[in-house]
Amino acid sequence: MSINISSVILKSKKELSEIFEDLHANPEIGFEEERTSKIVAEKLKSFGVDEVHTGIAKTGVVGIIRGKGKGNRRIGLRADMDALPIDEISGVSYTSKNPGTMHACGHDGHTTMLLGAAKHLAETREFDGTAVLIFQPAEEGLGGARGMLEEGLFNQFPCDEVFGMHNSPNGKINSVDICKGAAMAGASFFDITVKGVGSHAAMPQQSKDSLVIASALVGQIQSIVSRNVPPLETCVISVTQIHAGAAYNVVPETAHLAGTIRYFSDSVYEMVEKRMKDICEGFGKAYGVNIDIDLRNIFDVLTNDADLSDEYMKAAADIVGSENIDDKAQPATGSEDFADMLKVVPGAYCRVGHGGTIPLHNPSFVLDPEVLPIGASIMARIVERRIPLNG
Repeated sequence: MSINISSVILKSKKELSEIFEDLHANPEIGFEEERTSKIVAEKLKSFGVDEVHTGIAKTGVVGIIRGKGKGNRRIGLRADMDALPIDEISGVSYTSKNPGTMHACGHDGHTTMLLGAAKHLAETREFDGTAVLIFQPAEEGLGGARGMLEEGLFNQFPCDEVFGMHNSPNGKINSVDICKGAAMAGASFFDITVKGVGSHAAMPQQSKDSLVIASALVGQIQSIVSRNVPPLETCVISVTQIHAGAAYNVVPETAHLAGTIRYFSDSVYEMVEKRMKDICEGFGKAYGVNIDIDLRNIFDVLTNDADLSDEYMKAAADIVGSENIDDKAQPATGSEDFADMLKVVPGAYCRVGHGGTIPLHNPSFVLDPEVLPIGASIMARIVERRIPLNG
């Protein structure tokens, strides 16, 4: 089967590429997407979108498109807009102009895809109901989805279903996959501060060495998964930072650990959280020091509705062919804050493959622009399928 790109989107391929390259060259960190959201709003208005709302969770944008039919069902489409604090070394001609900031996760592509879907839906309107286009800020661990929800996203713009997608640098252009049920891990970040007693490095017996205690904590924390989490459950605990000291000849008074927990079961997470608190309390008593732990849930488990996952793949098959669909993808231990929206409104989240195999969050990552019209067409198609005209 040949790829069935929307004719509207196909005619707009050059414009979409220009939008993508511009967004890529001018990346913005979460909740700072002022330029990006302005461009999104301007494009939506130029495409003839019925309503454009800005300033939701600081920089979020919502567009409303009404179909030819008078139905009252509403389908949401969501894309994220933020970049990462990474120096780009991809070598593309449209490389980041902002030092220390890069679209290393492809959110510039996601934004462009949803704009392409908006252009198609606004021009054709071959659906019975309303399309709600959600351009979300701050997906990268800063709580953009929760911010939009707290400001009444689905109260002001109710949706019966909501769909999102992510690029997948798997080297397989035109491929689409989805994992039904728990598809992406929930995540918490943690900070642990050990406050001991400093001393001269030549007289460590006068200290309560925060660095030694913190190092022992790292090993003990790793034992939680191997000795407390059931073997058939999935959980990852990674200590990713340790900071202590500022001189060669001083035993530091304070040491700081930080890291992340990834999980698919709330009961497993509750157990891990308790064990980490208990271990810190026990170490504090054993060493006679103060140990403070701060655990913060950042992402919920992303759970795809099974039936809507099937419907999403049918829409994708209309574009890329059923032979390029995988509806039995494995869960991923990465996290995604679209999970928060799926806790409120049923929906599904898929991955769209593209050329290139450099992983996400890598300074050399390059999103293959050939995926832009494919993703845009799939997003437009799910609206037409879920609220068909004369359906």
